[in-house]
Amino acid sequence: MASKVDIFNLALSVLGDDTVLLPDQATEQARSLAAIYDTIRDATLTAHPWNFAMARKSLPAESATPEWGFDQQFALPSDPFCLRVWRANGRRTGWRVEGRKILANAEAPLQILYIARIEDTELFSFTFIDALAAHLAGTVAYKRTQSRAKESDAWGVYEKKLVLARSIDGQEGDPEQPLTDSFLGSRI
Repeated sequence: MASKVDIFNLALSVLGDDTVLLPDQATEQARSLAAIYDTIRDATLTAHPWNFAMARKSLPAESATPEWGFDQQFALPSDPFCLRVWRANGRRTGWRVEGRKILANAEAPLQILYIARIEDTELFSFTFIDALAAHLAGTVAYKRTQSRAKESDAWGVYEKKLVLARSIDGQEGDPEQPLTDSFLGSRI
């Protein structure tokens, strides 16, 4: 799989820029990408429920409860760090994320499926790497090239790579069946 340097160089190739040998190399190319890498990686992770980044946890309820609106509150996982909750208790529970808590009308434990922060590039899928590199390129394009046209082109590359990556990622497994209730079931 790709290393951080490989991802940086993919991003730089989108811009037609010089490559780097190390992610902390003392070049403008490396510094501009290193300064934004963690933020853009997390933003790209939250853009889709990537199969490699999904994690499951059963959360205990906290002793404190929400002041109003929900029965329980649960702390979001930190190992691995929760970037985005995808589902709680099979989607049948009323829930909401506020700060680093999930407020829910559910009994403990609250079972969640979430997008985890994955830092190890060896775990990234190939298509995610491609989309991440394009996202990095779009973000630094104007700074690196001083051209709005190249910046626009780089964002276009990102959009295309993201669509393709989501499509391929979505083909790994059976499609989810929509949940129905008795009213919807009677209509089918």
